[in-house]
Amino acid sequence: MGDGPAPYDVDVRILLTGATGYIGGRLAPMLVEAGHTVRCLTRSPEKLLDVPWADGVEVVQGDALDRDDVLAACDGVELVYYLVHSIGGDGDFAASDRLAAEHLADAAAEAGVGRIIYLGGLRPPEDEVASEHLASRAEVGQILLDGPVPAVILQAGVVIGSGSASFEMLRYLTERLPMMVTPRWVDSRVQPIAVRDVLGYLLGAAGLPASLNRRFDIAGPDVLTYREMMQRYAAVAGLRRRIIVPVPVLSPWLSSHWINIVTPVPKPLAQPLVESLRNSVVATEQDIRTLIPFEPIGFDEAVRLALVRVRDQDVATRWSSADWPGAPSDPMPTDPDWSGGSAYRDERRQTVDAPVEATWRIIEGIGGEHGWYSWRSAWALRGLADRLVGGVGLRRGRRHPDDLRTGDVVDFWRVETVDRPHLLRLRAEMRLPGEAWLEFRISPGADDEHSVLEQRALFLPRGLAGHAYWRSISPFHNVVFGGMIRNIAAAAAERIPAGA
Repeated sequence: MGDGPAPYDVDVRILLTGATGYIGGRLAPMLVEAGHTVRCLTRSPEKLLDVPWADGVEVVQGDALDRDDVLAACDGVELVYYLVHSIGGDGDFAASDRLAAEHLADAAAEAGVGRIIYLGGLRPPEDEVASEHLASRAEVGQILLDGPVPAVILQAGVVIGSGSASFEMLRYLTERLPMMVTPRWVDSRVQPIAVRDVLGYLLGAAGLPASLNRRFDIAGPDVLTYREMMQRYAAVAGLRRRIIVPVPVLSPWLSSHWINIVTPVPKPLAQPLVESLRNSVVATEQDIRTLIPFEPIGFDEAVRLALVRVRDQDVATRWSSADWPGAPSDPMPTDPDWSGGSAYRDERRQTVDAPVEATWRIIEGIGGEHGWYSWRSAWALRGLADRLVGGVGLRRGRRHPDDLRTGDVVDFWRVETVDRPHLLRLRAEMRLPGEAWLEFRISPGADDEHSVLEQRALFLPRGLAGHAYWRSISPFHNVVFGGMIRNIAAAAAERIPAGA
């Protein structure tokens, strides 16, 4: 943490919600390291199975929208870090956030919790109409402040850190577009903050006076427009000055489509973020600085530190770690009713001239920079098609080039199961008329120098469109899936993680 604040010394029983998210996944190990007893509430406990700090926390399964789940999670807890956010998607995310906040406020009071700490967003000036995203964050904060348990509401603006959605948008727009026509929001004023300072304030807030019940603005020292942030990012990254021409005709809706194509951030997430950029979000007070005395770093230093992490491939958490709006979440079913009893499969098996561990190294490194070991242009085209219809495409990449954890993103797949060195199951998060999985199983061969690789693609169609989709792409399966298993076997035999 450098010169950030130190958390208080006593062991505190803490409930952390949002531990599978960008901020929560970084805060959890810091709380453990500080000696606190940490319980994590999550809908998907399997996503925390492989994190380095898993043995240091208690993981309980539950939904923030289920009051009984929240009440059970609050039992015996002194402090709650509330880092749950809904965003985008087809449903009413503001209503979901409101209900979850009400459940927490009630459950925390009934369980005797002493404090709630919530990370929200900076509020725009009173003469501006807040975006739905920012308005929802403010409403959640107010619900907690009006509840019976004292709450500290930390309000942050744009978070600059490796893997954050805001940083990825800034990074890709600036690096990929030396000249750009932009919406008017490039001249909105914002006050960004480094992710390390957000974490510092979260840790420090646990030691504030017990009766304190109020909002605090947290921000870095620089007030900038988005245009200035892009130019300063370019300077830090060693790029030429960007040519930026703002025009009044690009609406937030159109801008989100443009960001969806240029950056890894999918439209369901990009749209509410872009709508928020039309608001000016600048800190109106700095009272937190007197209570948690440390000096936040500036924008340029925050960018430099984030780029070091990106280039060293040392990104602890990413925005894509959290479920994106509209993504499937249930585990692999067996021919559900809505599929009409049909499950299409492409199954292949190959003996590999390499031991199990060597084959596993190739499988665990699949996707991202290593590619998919088959018709590269076909994968690129499928990724582009997905982005054009608002999907995630291939640009999300991987958290780490060689290591996978349950819940990790791999391009337009998500890791559903890792059982090294025998099984990797990926679930599709691209836009599909159905649901799809890609599975690799490795078993020992006839001797220690050989292994057997089984590869299976499974598709559960939804309606006639799903059946038509599978039949339209099945002629290409021998090239795509057949080439994949052959090239994986070849790469394993050479023991080099090279894409096709």
